[in-house]
Amino acid sequence: MGQISRLCQQTALYATGLPTRLSKSLALSTALPLSFALLLCFAPIATYAAQLSFNKTVSTDDIQFEYRWLDSEGIEQSIAFSLPNSALKVAPTTQANYKPEIAQRYVTVSLLKEAKKVDPREAVVSVSNENDAINIKVTSTKPNKADQILSQLKSVQRTAYTDYLDKHYYTRFTTLFNQQAVKPDHLRYVAQTFESLRPISEAFYDKVDRIENNRVYLQLMTSWVQSIPYDSLEDRVASNGSGFAPPLGLLMQNRGDCDSKAVLTGALVRAFLPSTNIVMVFLPHHALLGVAINAVPEDEKLEVEGETYVLFDPTGPALIPFGDISDDTKRYISTGRYQVEKID
Repeated sequence: MGQISRLCQQTALYATGLPTRLSKSLALSTALPLSFALLLCFAPIATYAAQLSFNKTVSTDDIQFEYRWLDSEGIEQSIAFSLPNSALKVAPTTQANYKPEIAQRYVTVSLLKEAKKVDPREAVVSVSNENDAINIKVTSTKPNKADQILSQLKSVQRTAYTDYLDKHYYTRFTTLFNQQAVKPDHLRYVAQTFESLRPISEAFYDKVDRIENNRVYLQLMTSWVQSIPYDSLEDRVASNGSGFAPPLGLLMQNRGDCDSKAVLTGALVRAFLPSTNIVMVFLPHHALLGVAINAVPEDEKLEVEGETYVLFDPTGPALIPFGDISDDTKRYISTGRYQVEKID
């Protein structure tokens, strides 16, 4: 499947870490994630997906979707399904911008509230922002009191930052380069949306012969996701990470990049195979999926914790068959340059 022909941009928000600077007054300096590292998602040369038509009709009760596309055999396929309007409320349809200055302000407010609880007769607390960092100073004449208060404030700081990430559907992760980072919470989107996407899974199931195996279903569904217009999201840096499209948002706007399509596909596979293990596989420049079904000899496979997963790539626009991946992806995996997250 050869050379790289297309790319999409996946944003990871790299943290500067949580450095601590202590003085005689026990000052703490913490920097929140401030910068964005641009990752490129590659689609290999192959037969390109062709979405022949897309129609969306919104009514007072539901949203009807209709699609026509060409699969990897060049055969025209079609599918139609409807989702209740309530499906749009189970999770955000757009990824909120990550704005480090707002995250820092959120944490600072929490710290100031906690600092007001300190008896000024026991200690003096100062919370300020300097050079994109939060500085906490605690002074006390009582032995160990400053250490005790500082420890409590550090705990509040960590909790407040976690709360901010959670509210905006971000999560911490460590990159292959051992950098502390922040990214959209892919697994949470899958967990919260797969039930609402079940009508899509059922529509695909109705299209395949009941005596056929899971592979036929997964191949058809993968070709459909691959045919959804591919969005390179070239303005993602300018939009501070808002380019990631959650599953319902991807369907509504009919376009998405590699991580967006992988999350949508993961949710659909979970709806179809509720008890089968699924993983998301992150490369430095890409995202794909693995599912623990019976493999055939020609499948590309990955072993994770003693279990074998058949790999597949729903990104598009290349129509890569289920069980196959690009040569570029094979090289990354064979050299161990990947990370795995298990979908519950």
